[in-house]
Amino acid sequence: MPGSAFGAIFRFSTWGESHGACVGAVVEGCPAGLALTEADIKRDLDRRKPGTDKFSTGRAEADVPEILSGVYEGLTTGAPISVIVKNSGARAADYDGLKNVFRPGHADYGAQMKYGLRDHRGGGRFSGRETVSRVVAGAIAKKFLRELNVSVRAYTIEINGVRINKDNLDMAEADKNPLRMPDGQAFEKASAALNETLSRGDSAGGVVECVISNLPPGTGEPVFDKLDAELAKAVFSVGGVKGVEFGAGFAAARMAGSAHNDAFFKDENGNISKLTNNAGGVTGGMSDGADIIFRAAFKPVPSIKLPQRTVFTDGAETEIKIGGRHDAVIVPRAAVVVECMAAAVIADMILRGLPSKMENIRKVFSC
Repeated sequence: MPGSAFGAIFRFSTWGESHGACVGAVVEGCPAGLALTEADIKRDLDRRKPGTDKFSTGRAEADVPEILSGVYEGLTTGAPISVIVKNSGARAADYDGLKNVFRPGHADYGAQMKYGLRDHRGGGRFSGRETVSRVVAGAIAKKFLRELNVSVRAYTIEINGVRINKDNLDMAEADKNPLRMPDGQAFEKASAALNETLSRGDSAGGVVECVISNLPPGTGEPVFDKLDAELAKAVFSVGGVKGVEFGAGFAAARMAGSAHNDAFFKDENGNISKLTNNAGGVTGGMSDGADIIFRAAFKPVPSIKLPQRTVFTDGAETEIKIGGRHDAVIVPRAAVVVECMAAAVIADMILRGLPSKMENIRKVFSC
């Protein structure tokens, strides 16, 4: 199965299945000398892990990372970093009744047609459990970016049709509530809406916003490897994402050029800045010094308890109700995955951009 690796220099591959023995990642291209421990990775895995509130799946996983290679005496060596996370809460028997039926909204049908067989246990390779590996790689990328004072933060701005009020924005609040919403009032409304949705046996979707700060202008590559193109690819690769927009996003299609263009000015410190940020921090495929801001729309969770029409693998029509342990909404946990994928892209783009100037190369070779 190709397509399990991402990045050019800071590159990682993921492996494992939902109900296999473990999942993991191999990260290449991380510079030597970065302080890294399993606790650095565990911090983000805990933010993503299931079973922490009534809106997430009841599957309980410890999600304890084990670094197998690439780190010696607390520092990265420059060699590939291999990390495993054991699956301790798998219950494959929950899926026995779905072995020969295609679940609506899942990858079952496409996988069967492509490979002629499929791992029906929680979706196998197509399960959201795969994102554990992405968080492992992203946690390493975030540790690298912190050394450069670059921050990446993702949070929920909408769930089940309830959107935050930016006037109430409080990032500390996003760390307190299970929906990861930086608006306490919106959290209360969204929780009530989710409870009603849950009572009907249904699920919900929502929107994640991500902000990348302190990235120097000029980060990114021209033409096919634009910074926003790479970020969009990374985020679209996360299961459940159906739309990505930067800055003004689709609203830009209804704006005049005079309104959309971000005017430049010199701030009180003599730095070139922008009066607005309709471009979302990316112009010409490169960072422009402003915060990079993008949003990702997530579809509702496809595993619901309501009856759904479908077919068996032999084509016979049937109706199913999906039991077992499933999220009512994946958005809060997915925000961590979006954050980690964005961090991996930024780390990769920074490393790719280092040889773009002769002065950078001379610094490395100077004696």
